[in-house]
Amino acid sequence: MSENQETNTGKVQEFEYKAEMKQLLNIIIHSLYTHPEIFLRELISNSSDALNKVKYLQLTNDNILDKDSELKIQINIDEKEQTFTIEDNGVGMTQDDLVNNIGTIAKSGTLEFLEKLKEDKKDSGDLIGQFGVGFYSAFMVTDEVVIETRHAAKDSKGLKWTSSGDGKYIIEEIDKETRGTKISFKLNDKSKEFAQEYKVKSIVTKYSNFADFPIFLAKDKVNTVQPLWQKNKNDIKKEEAAEFYKFITNDFEEPLDYLHLSLEGSSAAFNAMLFIPKKAPFDLMRNKEHKTVQLYCNKIMIVDDCKKLLPEYLQFVRGIVDASGIPLNVSREMIQDSPIISNIQDILTSKIIGWIKDMLAKDKSKYLEFYKNFGPLLKMGVNTDFKNKDKIIDLLYFESSTLPKGEFVSLKEYVLKMQADQKEIYYLSGESREQLEKNPNLEYFKKQNIEVLFLSDPVDVFVVPSIGEYDKKNIQSIDKSDLDIKDDQDSEKENTVSEPLLNLFKETLKEEVEDVRISKRLVDSAATLVAGTQGVDKQMEQMMRMMGQTPEATKKIMEINMNHRLIKNLAKKYLLNADDPLIKTTVTHLFESAKLIDGDLESKTDYVKRMLTLMEKATE
Repeated sequence: MSENQETNTGKVQEFEYKAEMKQLLNIIIHSLYTHPEIFLRELISNSSDALNKVKYLQLTNDNILDKDSELKIQINIDEKEQTFTIEDNGVGMTQDDLVNNIGTIAKSGTLEFLEKLKEDKKDSGDLIGQFGVGFYSAFMVTDEVVIETRHAAKDSKGLKWTSSGDGKYIIEEIDKETRGTKISFKLNDKSKEFAQEYKVKSIVTKYSNFADFPIFLAKDKVNTVQPLWQKNKNDIKKEEAAEFYKFITNDFEEPLDYLHLSLEGSSAAFNAMLFIPKKAPFDLMRNKEHKTVQLYCNKIMIVDDCKKLLPEYLQFVRGIVDASGIPLNVSREMIQDSPIISNIQDILTSKIIGWIKDMLAKDKSKYLEFYKNFGPLLKMGVNTDFKNKDKIIDLLYFESSTLPKGEFVSLKEYVLKMQADQKEIYYLSGESREQLEKNPNLEYFKKQNIEVLFLSDPVDVFVVPSIGEYDKKNIQSIDKSDLDIKDDQDSEKENTVSEPLLNLFKETLKEEVEDVRISKRLVDSAATLVAGTQGVDKQMEQMMRMMGQTPEATKKIMEINMNHRLIKNLAKKYLLNADDPLIKTTVTHLFESAKLIDGDLESKTDYVKRMLTLMEKATE
């Protein structure tokens, strides 16, 4: 701003803004900002800065006004008159401060950036305060602002600054006995809600609750909760942390656990209070609206939900990160993509994984409670965070064929329990444990007491196959046709009939399957289907469907159990009369029964008709 004295009576002076400042005011007031409530955060932040400055002077200078007065911020509103006042007893301003500092654009290129946003018609987010021009955000809610101020020096004078944001402002001397700054204005009609007590309290609580100084609305102190992240972690009680968590999240339950961080360094300096909720929000995997970590700068909230602070697989964490070194001269989006934010994310990721690992080591039951809620999200880190992949894999737990429902085993624990001659880690995927336990392909493993991991979480089909191996053991689906398992049934098989019977199956099903083989894995079931040599297994099919893709139709391999009573009966019937039509009907029905168990049977009507035919023959 340059001084352009049009009238000067000794105590009243009129000034004109620079052309650049006029443009900025026009953009702020008429075009740019979509969240007018932010004006209060900016005015409180200015007051807090002024109070911090006078706090230093109180310690270093005796020549100041009201040296022992309590430092505070006072807000007064009148809903009927639509008036708003905010006052502090901070350092105050001189005339030079009013001329040179109020509205000064903090960084070069600011105006051009604001104009570009206007041209592109983009939402500015919380842009205003991040440019050091937060005071002028008040013109979004009023047509005229009055500042009454007096600097802390004892020989200072009271001054009154008045502007309608129309290109000019007036400064005049006034009688003001106390130091500090009072800003007052009448709210315009579209902003009259900011004269309501509940509205002002909610804005203060949302953005400025942890300001350095008490904030009063009339006689009531509004910011009653202390910034817990600034305390020494050894001084924080569990109950205190729980209440703090409830305050910042509006959760009714206490958190499962919390982590206090205080880090200093050249790459990123910040304090944080992080929490793991007891329960996951509804449909956490799909709900992108759930809140995660709030970003603060010097105890003032900048971003309510800063998802860029954490990788997606850790966004079940709630809490506050206060980083004083964040550059505030850029937009919300650019803040989140800055190198400092990237450094903070790397540090937080490492600390959170260490925190979870420590929870597992100290209290497995608490860890499993966490895992049941947030395991599906945590698992996604295997495929997205290659730096921490091995650490995340060690945190994975699964149900299995040898454990009761609700109990879990890690890959490390699985390997320790493996049989001496077992070379692979086996798994089976499906929609539920109940379905998996009935899968025919599991029968051999149950008989041999070989543990099979149950993958019933939809995300497992993306994660487990990508691990490949663990502790030099291949991780293998038991739905595959090429399993390396012992054949302990050869002695029992009737080899004299197996070959012709296999040929009958192959001829009957030549359009449906890639091959028909004698099974090593079946114990109680007559037949099963496994992935063919050119086809994809059930895990891959399921994964493709979840990604909205249709798996290419490929033929599977059918395995038959030569020791099953039905197969033996069928073999005998074939030896007596190879042309008996009931034989092929039974073969077809066995194939479709296997498809039914797999969940791939298309025509259930034909299946039922064929079953009725077989029942009719059986009861003749």
